[in-house]
Amino acid sequence: MPPRRPSRPAALPEAAADAPAEDLFGGPPAPRPQREPEGPRPLADRLRPRALEEVVGQDHLVGPQGALTGMLARGSLASLILWGPPGTGKTTIARLLAERAGLVFVSLSAVFSGVADLKRAFDEARQRRRIGQGTLLFVDEIHRFNRAQQDGFLPVVEDGTVTLVGATTENPSFALNGALLSRCQVLVLRRLDDAALERLLARAEAEGERGLPLDAAARATLRAMADGDGRYLLNLAEQLLALPAGTAPMDPAALAELLARRAALYDKDREEHYNLISALHKSLRGSDPDAALYWFARMLQGGEDPRYIARRLTRFAAEDVGMADPRALPLAIAAWETYERLGSPEGELALAQLVVHLGTAPKSNAVYAAWGQAQRAAKETGSLMPPAHILNAPTKLMQQLGYGAGYAYDHDEAEGFSGANYFPDGMPRRQFYRPTERGAEAAIGERLRHWAALRAKKARRTTEGEG
Repeated sequence: MPPRRPSRPAALPEAAADAPAEDLFGGPPAPRPQREPEGPRPLADRLRPRALEEVVGQDHLVGPQGALTGMLARGSLASLILWGPPGTGKTTIARLLAERAGLVFVSLSAVFSGVADLKRAFDEARQRRRIGQGTLLFVDEIHRFNRAQQDGFLPVVEDGTVTLVGATTENPSFALNGALLSRCQVLVLRRLDDAALERLLARAEAEGERGLPLDAAARATLRAMADGDGRYLLNLAEQLLALPAGTAPMDPAALAELLARRAALYDKDREEHYNLISALHKSLRGSDPDAALYWFARMLQGGEDPRYIARRLTRFAAEDVGMADPRALPLAIAAWETYERLGSPEGELALAQLVVHLGTAPKSNAVYAAWGQAQRAAKETGSLMPPAHILNAPTKLMQQLGYGAGYAYDHDEAEGFSGANYFPDGMPRRQFYRPTERGAEAAIGERLRHWAALRAKKARRTTEGEG
């Protein structure tokens, strides 16, 4: 049975029905009803989809096999968190879901709304429910509500007073309460790919009844400038369509002069910050200097402090290169100091050199692993004293107590190695550091095996002498 479209109660006007659109637009134009004369509207608003099938770039949600398509077919629209970058269609999808499911659409923004607005929306939803009408409550930027405000949604979501659709550009795992997440299904909206952006440009040209004055390369540049944001792309296209008819096609250079290039989506305090440093770190660990240079450049273009990157690269030199290339750590410090002396942009080249060195260096986390094991062993063994023979004996009493007795001075021993035990008495010898066969660590491993053989030989002699 198809869902019925509710009539709006006279006493309960639909909230934010005429709010400015902040939506994504795509697909073929649908027949449009006659509209009353009105002022000029942005191109993005004029091209707002009138059906879920017109939304571009989100087929995994609204396509024939999409998650939302399935929910609507079953008549079981759940409360949702729509997570995705700007301009990917979160607001549009929420509006169209309300229409398709026969729910009254109510919109709030966490930026401009407070507790009183929430209570009013909940009370009106309860009144609608009494007359058999459901409410889809759309909350834009829902992550901006504090934890107490987010808790306020729990009872009305749980008892079905509202179907909540929250929109966020932040990772819900960090930005939203666990209790709220457990009552909602998180759907991820994808950054618009090149094909989806091209569909939007075709819609813009159809609306403007002429083509954009761009050659093929400039058209590709325009899509790249949008950085996956459909709304931003349409705003750029609107500027181009406002040029006089007959404007000669522009190349990328002319386009760049006309339009201000958008800064890459990057927030130094939010998830994108951690995503990109993770990409840089893992590219280095995977010995891919080209990918590492790309992520390094992305972070700098996004406004990241090069000192933060230098600190993380220094950590990588110690953790992931380690003793396989002992030069990596001092080179990291040198690159960091070079940046401090030269600043940007000259000093960034030293960091780029460090990125390439770390990406091409042999890798070993043997010291990192050994350090973790040694810390655990120290906690497990408590306050065991060092063996007496390696303790200094500056006083007569300490000499009488046996401090320093039997200490073998390694430099006086054959091969400069005594083979003495340096672990606490009663604690069996442990091997924490296990060098790899990569880079300089291969030679280190050979030395350790040689010393282990000498130690075992000396231990056998001691045992035979005691016998």
